[in-house]
Amino acid sequence: MLRIGIAEDDIKIAALLKSALEENGYTAVAIASGEAALQVFEQEKFDLLILDVMMPGINGHQLCQKIRVSNPNIPILILTALGTVDDKVTGLEAGADDYLVKPFHLKELLARISALLRRHQPQNTKENLHLLCYEDLCMDTYSKEVKRANVPINLSAKEYVLLELFLRNPNRLLSRQFIAEQAWDINFDTGTNVIDVYVNFLRKKIEKGFERKLIHTKINMGYILK
Repeated sequence: MLRIGIAEDDIKIAALLKSALEENGYTAVAIASGEAALQVFEQEKFDLLILDVMMPGINGHQLCQKIRVSNPNIPILILTALGTVDDKVTGLEAGADDYLVKPFHLKELLARISALLRRHQPQNTKENLHLLCYEDLCMDTYSKEVKRANVPINLSAKEYVLLELFLRNPNRLLSRQFIAEQAWDINFDTGTNVIDVYVNFLRKKIEKGFERKLIHTKINMGYILK
């Protein structure tokens, strides 16, 4: 899953950003000061950074310049209330790839994030074309190996097909009818609980020993990987 770092001292805005990003399939980490953000961003791996400008200590422009020294290629979006032409020029000259002024629409923010990630995405290679991953859960569709946090997981053939279906549809609610048609190639029979049984089998194998649960039940609706 793509990981986005947020440097924002406004608690409400930071919570809004984190929630919106996670609802759209990203992992988000919010940090409330420039100094703390610099330390975390340099020590941990992120796919994109969102920086506020007016933060205590190191401001967003300074933070952007410092990050560019150690990580010249990571996409950076400045998100701030400072909206004059000079403000934007200063942000872009500090090393930002894009600049969005508050107040903003989440739809536009998500579109800009998607565009930045596409622009910075490395060319696909044979090494990663066959990998399906969600957070720390990965499936290699060539070797048929499944691992979570690099711990091998042994699945039955049907459990493997079911997991592949979830991994190809992350953050999407899958109805029992859809699962039956895709994983069993049959019409859904409301009188059987075979889908629920196999989902529970799969859950036990990929979630045993892990605090974070990945497959969630939506009562009377189906299941979702999130």
